[in-house]
Amino acid sequence: MTSSRSRGIEPSRDRGATATQLAFHQFRYDMRAFLRNRQARFFTLALPVLFLVILASVIGAQTATVKVPGGELDVSIYYVPGIMTLGIIAASFVNLVMSVTAQRESGVLKRRRATPVPASVIIAGRALTSVVVALVISALLLVIGWIFYSAHIPARTAPALVITVILGALTFCCLGYALVSIIRNDDAAQPITQAVILPLYFISGVFVPVSGLPTWLNDIARIFPVSHLAAALLVAYNPHTTGSGFAWNDLAVLVLWGIGGFIVAMRRFTWLPRGR
Repeated sequence: MTSSRSRGIEPSRDRGATATQLAFHQFRYDMRAFLRNRQARFFTLALPVLFLVILASVIGAQTATVKVPGGELDVSIYYVPGIMTLGIIAASFVNLVMSVTAQRESGVLKRRRATPVPASVIIAGRALTSVVVALVISALLLVIGWIFYSAHIPARTAPALVITVILGALTFCCLGYALVSIIRNDDAAQPITQAVILPLYFISGVFVPVSGLPTWLNDIARIFPVSHLAAALLVAYNPHTTGSGFAWNDLAVLVLWGIGGFIVAMRRFTWLPRGR
């Protein structure tokens, strides 16, 4: 009886180990594809840095400090978690939507789906790529903020910041796959993505501090996940924050949006080209 149970467990473990290995193999492939794509590298890695430098210089020259929970922050410091939000979304949402749509319409996803590799492995590899790139751009912005703007993250809230980055990346991965499911061709991917996300940047505290926005705009922004990701990152980055730095309410909203995106993607996502 014991040996039969052992034989039943071992194949299950082998399948789990194989799926994990395949997911990491897919991750390495997706990461190489990202690094070889100059446009993806620019919009995901270089553009957030440019936004940080420009906004911190222009807005910082006009306004010295910004009101935040617990006190005030220098504008240059405030923009580090704000632009970090942009970087995370660029890595896990914007880049994903455009690349996955292009792969679907060119038939790459169809060929991948025809292989014995499970669909979950392909999706997991792409999600892992987004998380790693989001962590890299977040670390890069933290270093730039530390060197040029004397922006330090409190050690007690550093774990909260890392977890928030990972959760935000996974949430926007789910939303990215959901948006891909309604885009009909790769030519429409970029304009649709920018039309969806750009207005939210302006009303969610990424480009303009929320303290300078009308109350009704803040109320609208709180409906969407961009605002909650920016707020959660600010809580973890804010030196006035007490405790561990977890913005539980904002993280809960991100989880709900992620679940919603996952459900839509599961019901509507297709591996076949839609524009033909």
